[in-house]
This record gives sequence, C-alpha cells and structure tokens, in this order.
Amino acid sequence: MKSEFLDPAVARYIVDHSTQPDPLLEQLITETLAATGDSAGMQITADQGVFLTMITQLTAPEVAVEVGTFTGYSSLSIARGLSGGTLHCFDVSDQWTSIARRYWEKAGVADRITLTLGPALETLAAFDLPIDLAFLDADKGNYPAYYELLIDRLRPGGLLMVDNTLWSGRVADPAESDSVTVGMREFNDLVREDPRVTVVILPIADGLTMIRRN
Repeated sequence: MKSEFLDPAVARYIVDHSTQPDPLLEQLITETLAATGDSAGMQITADQGVFLTMITQLTAPEVAVEVGTFTGYSSLSIARGLSGGTLHCFDVSDQWTSIARRYWEKAGVADRITLTLGPALETLAAFDLPIDLAFLDADKGNYPAYYELLIDRLRPGGLLMVDNTLWSGRVADPAESDSVTVGMREFNDLVREDPRVTVVILPIADGLTMIRRN
C-alpha cells in the first residue's frame, strides 16, 4: 500500500472495502512486478484505478489525456470509463508501454486510446485539442512544466488529477529536505496559489490532487 501517512489499519480497511481489481488487472499487476522489479511502485494502486474509472464515467470526457503511462494500469482504468471519447497517452518508454498496449487489446479498449511516444514536454506542447480530463503521473521534477501545458489546454470546468502529491507524507514533515520532497511542496504551493483553478488534495494512495479549471 502507498498510503504510508495513514494508520496502516485504516489504509488496509479502505483497500479492503473498495472494489477489487478484476482478473485482467490482477494479471497486469503481477506482470508489472515481474517485468519492472523495483520500478513497479510507479504503478497506481487498485483503489486509484477504481477512482479513475468512476471519475471518467462521471465527467464523460470527449478528450482525456494521460502523462506518464508506464505499463498501463491508469490508462486502462480511464479508458474503461470512457463513453465515446478518446484517451491520449504521452510516455517516453516503448518498453513499458508495450505491456500497456497488450493489456489495452485484452481489455477491448485499444480503439479508445492513442499513444504518443517521446519527451512529453515536447509532444504535449504540440497537442492542440481542448482537454476535458487529464491525469498526471510522470517525472516529478517536471510537474510544474506539465501542469502549465495541461492547464493551458484544459477547458473551463475541466479536471486535472495529479498523483503522488503527498509523497508518502513527507511534504508535511519540515525535517524532510530532499530535492523531490521540496519540489513536490513547491508544486503544491504553485497549484494552491493559481487563481485559474480550484484545488483539493485527497489522501488516496500517495496523495491525489484534484484540480478544476475555473
């Protein structure tokens, strides 16, 4: 579990009382661990997957965007919630997204997803469609730059979700001064002070920030 800042019993209770992953998602979790080893922690949690599907169903986006696809759990969760729109995925790794592509096919959602490979700061800058829903879970040092690119393209009333914003609770501990923690604090401050948006941080997994374009 990623919710290290919650009481372990509470965190386990939350997971146990959320909809569980189906066999295909369980298979993806297992394959991701086997294929990526220590990097498997980049995969979102099962409760986040349920949340992404529900939010997608509730917002019914025509254009959804994901920055940071990895092996495809989050993109599969979003695509399953689509009711006619398209999910545009941006990632730099052909190796990890090759796993994602296989699972999109297995799930029958490949026709709802467009994958663009390359540095997202470049490929996203060339993306010119108004965005209804976005999910950001990529390299943390570039969060501010990704944020600006996404907010500039997010339609009024559109929603951006950003992962890992509590960083295992370290953002709230003044004694933690490593560069990633400091950078995440600065990102959270940036979003809070942005007059263009309304924001709330949810204690889901490693922290999920919900940002609505005003």
